This record gives sequence, structure tokens and C-alpha cells, in this order.
Amino acid sequence: MEEPRLKKDYREKVVPELLKRFNYKNKMQVPKILKIVLNMGIGRDNKDAKAIESAQKELTLIAGQKAVLTKAKKSIAGFNVRKGNIVGVMVTLRGNRMYEFLDRLITVALPRVRDFEGLPGKSTDGKGSYTIGIKEHVIFPEVDYNTIYKVQGLNVTIVTSAKTPEETISLLREIGLPIREE
Repeated sequence: MEEPRLKKDYREKVVPELLKRFNYKNKMQVPKILKIVLNMGIGRDNKDAKAIESAQKELTLIAGQKAVLTKAKKSIAGFNVRKGNIVGVMVTLRGNRMYEFLDRLITVALPRVRDFEGLPGKSTDGKGSYTIGIKEHVIFPEVDYNTIYKVQGLNVTIVTSAKTPEETISLLREIGLPIREE
């Protein structure tokens, strides 16, 4: 199997650039992407079996890997949630699948977002993670608009080994994520 394009770009272009920019002594100090977590909340449809099945099927199509149902860890009366209720679906991507998904996100899905002006530069948690909220999961070409049950939102969390927000943003910009200057 051939190495993903983004993985090759990371090794050949991103690592030398970040070595220079942050004055690392060793290329092993350069931050890298560890995993990508896709999460789709079910919300009020947690009793609707068709909505749950549809969300799981569509997230599986987007990720290329089977989505797992997530259950509530404790009851929350204000949200009408009982412990053990299905509250969402998620997928964790690593390795080549992660790079393939990131490539599709950057080159195909994000350009399909209406009035897209780049991703916010403040979506990092300070510990190396960057989260993107996508309002409509239909921006991915794998999802057939005519067969979906309901348009849903999607969270994409990119977990890196970066220690500071500056390193995280620099790494993601170098890889090609369209993060706007704040």
C-alpha cells in the first residue's frame, strides 16, 4: 500500500520547516499528529433507533472505519438523559487512515462549506489538541444527500504531540489546514 500524500509531505516539508522555526535540536522533538477523533452527538434523537443507526452508518462512511456508539456515563435530569442511554457515535483514526481523512477534509470537505473563510486560530486547548465543529456532515462527498435521515453536526478533534498552542497551530498550518490569522 502506498504512503498517504500528507504523511510524505509531513516528513519531507513540515519537519524541516518546524525544526527551523522552533529551533529544535532533534527532529524527534517536532510535534506530530497522534490521532483524529470524529464525534457526532445524537441529542434529542436518542430514543429514535433510525436516527442512531443513520448517524452510525454515515460516520462510518465518512471515516472509513466502523463508528462506535457512546453511552451516557451518568444521568442528567436537565437534559432528559439516563445513565446508559446512547448519546452519540464516535470514531478514532490513527496511522494511514488518519492522514487519508485529513487530506480529504482539507482538499474536498472544507472547500464545500458555504462562506468558508478559514478555521479559527483559537480552537486549541493549550495541550496539543485542535477541535473543528462542522455544522453539516453532508460536506463530505461520501455521504449521499438523498439517503440521509437528518443533517447533523460533527466534531473533528486533531490530537497532536505539541506542547503549546503556537506549536499546534504551526504544525496544522504547515500540513495545510486553512487556519486564519487572528
